[in-house]
Amino acid sequence: MLKHGILGLLNYHDLTGYEIMETFRDSLNFFWNAQTSQIYRELQGLEKQKWVTKTLVPQQGKPDKNVYSITEEGKAELLRWLSDGNLGLNSRTPVLMKVFFLGERSKEENICYFQRLKEECENFLKSLEPVPGYIEAYSHAIGAKEKSEYWQMTVEYGRRNMQMHLEWAQRCIERLEGKK
Repeated sequence: MLKHGILGLLNYHDLTGYEIMETFRDSLNFFWNAQTSQIYRELQGLEKQKWVTKTLVPQQGKPDKNVYSITEEGKAELLRWLSDGNLGLNSRTPVLMKVFFLGERSKEENICYFQRLKEECENFLKSLEPVPGYIEAYSHAIGAKEKSEYWQMTVEYGRRNMQMHLEWAQRCIERLEGKK
């Protein structure tokens, strides 16, 4: 999945590995986490598959940089992935795996767990507040106003998903407190 995220970014314009990492941090990271090492490892694989090319750009007073570009084969792979019929619904939900086994701990510990979950959801929701501004600026910078509508849909999904988690965690707390 990460490789397709990188291809998607490179489809907008050429980027260095560092710029890809920054873009992940400022946009995709809200729904897909990637470490710097994972991004660079994936770029190597994309290059081997001939889905991206790398151009060495000399710089004065700084280390040379590698700029990555999507190839025609890479664009074809991105379009193939977008059209493959897999909607991307995943039944793996780590929080539910953990909650399923919380009965091994005390109710007090588990109430604390759900309180922490609520706090994380609230923090995530706060972190989304500046995102519409990022979307606006980025869509202007790359001339992709029509594509920004999809970015906004992604943020809306993230916001609604976190709101659901927050409400669910509160109900779990209330349920556990009612059984003291």
